[in-house]
Formats: sequence, C-alpha cells, structure tokens
Amino acid sequence: MLTQLYNNISKIFLYESRGSGFMKWTAHFCTITKHKMLVMKYCFSVGLYRQGLLHDLSKYSPTEFLVGAKYYQGTRSPNNAEKEKKGYSSSWLHHKGRNKHHFEYWLDYSGKKEPVFVGMKMPVCYVVEMFLDRIAACKTYQKEKYTQKSPLLYYENSKAYHVMHTDSQKLLEKLLHILAEQGEEKAFCYARKLIKQQRKNDIKNFLYAHGIKKYCR
Repeated sequence: MLTQLYNNISKIFLYESRGSGFMKWTAHFCTITKHKMLVMKYCFSVGLYRQGLLHDLSKYSPTEFLVGAKYYQGTRSPNNAEKEKKGYSSSWLHHKGRNKHHFEYWLDYSGKKEPVFVGMKMPVCYVVEMFLDRIAACKTYQKEKYTQKSPLLYYENSKAYHVMHTDSQKLLEKLLHILAEQGEEKAFCYARKLIKQQRKNDIKNFLYAHGIKKYCR
C-alpha cells in the first residue's frame, strides 16, 4: 500500500515540475496531508486505527490529485471549483465511490417510484469517521476562524441536500451537537463509547451466526 502511494505521488510530481503550477500542487499536497493527519489523529483517539490509516488515501491517486491541484484554492474543496466549471466533479465521483465515511457512498435504488434514491444505514464506525472528517475539514479550511460550532453550522447549511438514512443522520447530528455545545473531549468520549458498543455487537453477531450462543448474552 505504501509502495503504491509512493508511486502515485511520484507520477504526480513528474507530471509538472516547474512554475506556479508546481506551487499549487505542493500546496494541495500539504493541504490534503494536513487534513489526513488530523483525521488519523482523531480516529486513533476514538479507537478507529485501521480507518485512521486508510482515510482518504484515494486523494493521492492521479485521478483525484491532478484535479485537486488544478483547481486548488486553499479556502474550500477544489471539487466544488471543478463542479462549477464543468458541471460535475470527476474527482468527487471517484472519491465518494471509494470512501465509506461519505454518506453518498451508501446511496442506492429504493425500488420505488418516489424517492428513486435512498440512503442505506451506515455502520456506526463510518458515521463516526464522517463526523471526525468534518471537524478536520473545517479546521483545515477555516484555520483561525474555526470554532467548535463550525462543523454543525457547515452541516446545517447543506442539510437540505442530504440523502442519508434517518438513523445515520440522527447519529451524526447528535455528535455535531455534542461538539458544538460541550466540546471535543465530550464528543470524542461519546464516539469512543459508540465504537466499543459496535464492536461488542459485532462479536455477538459473529458468535451467534456460528452457533456459539452461550457467549451471546
């Protein structure tokens, strides 16, 4: 995995190595890496070690990185800038299909006329990662203007366009409100409890599925 990451980064920096274009690429690399390191730190603090390591690795692939560098602005996601110019974002379409912490990954046909698409229920671990991702994104782009209410305010501004399972949405909102009203320590503490409970439930379900019912109480 590390070898593939190194190869992808090498391809990117060999693509253009001079002028202002290279400076934008360097800045974009620093931005997404800072964001990834923040999410990894937060994931580790709540017990999501594997997800912390794997978070957003697709951003270093040529498909996403080249677009991100081209439309880099430093104050918002370059995917939005690409979408404004082209009507869609090829980088975002690639990204959301490979990263389970985005609720868009869990969209599927409803099998009904209305609504056509619905959100599937997300595992708790990915809702928590989505929550941590939003904190890190706000800190990365807002910098000194960030407050503990920033992720909730950002969410509220786009809530009307979300297609998310009700349970997943309620959990995300609860985490955002705890953060806004009580701070990171309380929010992360609650997230840790959620992850521990999910793991206990996963173990019980596994044992039950394999007929080991005496440990499922």
